[in-house]
Amino acid sequence: MMKDNKSCGCYGNKNVNKGISCDVNNCYYHDGECYCTAERITVGPSNAATSADTLCATFKQKEE
Repeated sequence: MMKDNKSCGCYGNKNVNKGISCDVNNCYYHDGECYCTAERITVGPSNAATSADTLCATFKQKEE
């Protein structure tokens, strides 16, 4: 479930894409709150029929 962008408290961070909320805490591009810090994202595959069929191809596993 996606968080409400207005209540997540991270609008002050300049390195986030404010229009892209993200709950994937183990992604390298996750800002630690609720946004993506990637310069751009790619979503696929091109043959998706529903949102459940899509995935973020920009995902990169965060090193621990």
